Amino acid sequence: MIPIGFLGLLFLLLALYCGTDPFKHSAISEFPDFESYKVDLPPWELVPADRDKDNLLQKSEIKFLNQVQGPESIAFDPLGRGPYTGVADGRVLLWDGQNWKDFAYTSSNRSEICNPKPSPQSYLPNEHICGRPLGLRFDKNTGDLYIADAYLGLFKVGPEGGLATPLVTEVDGVPLRFTNDLDIDDEGNIYFTDSSSKFQRR
Repeated sequence: MIPIGFLGLLFLLLALYCGTDPFKHSAISEFPDFESYKVDLPPWELVPADRDKDNLLQKSEIKFLNQVQGPESIAFDPLGRGPYTGVADGRVLLWDGQNWKDFAYTSSNRSEICNPKPSPQSYLPNEHICGRPLGLRFDKNTGDLYIADAYLGLFKVGPEGGLATPLVTEVDGVPLRFTNDLDIDDEGNIYFTDSSSKFQRR
């Protein structure tokens, strides 16, 4: 039988190891300035109780499997065409009903390093060069597509596509580090998120 004192010492050493992470095994070991914040959750009675009783999500059809790499946000233009989606190599693609076609991109520095690769993870080293469109929203009045690029900021491209125009790369002198998603209200005001003021995706 193992003595209780030995178990106590073992747990103490384990706690010290987890707390100090001497061999840098933690997922956040490369981010010494990382800070955690307490999030107050709402009371359980305020959490919606609706459920997918018929399990429709599990029964849904997977579309475009292995046709696009790392699709993020999807959007449909004011004429109902689409979907449009941002992919891992930095392009925004349009499904025309039969094929995926290039529609837009955010980086003017695209080169052969942005060409298709075996897996979405293969693009990470060059995302800051090729761009990484995450959020997509169309202005239903103008047909312009607004793009939140993780590295490059907030962009706009017209209904014909092509190289998008940068709109916002910093706020109050602080560069955008992880532009993530956006939305547009009925009056044309744009709201977007910047997931971190310190850390980027890669």
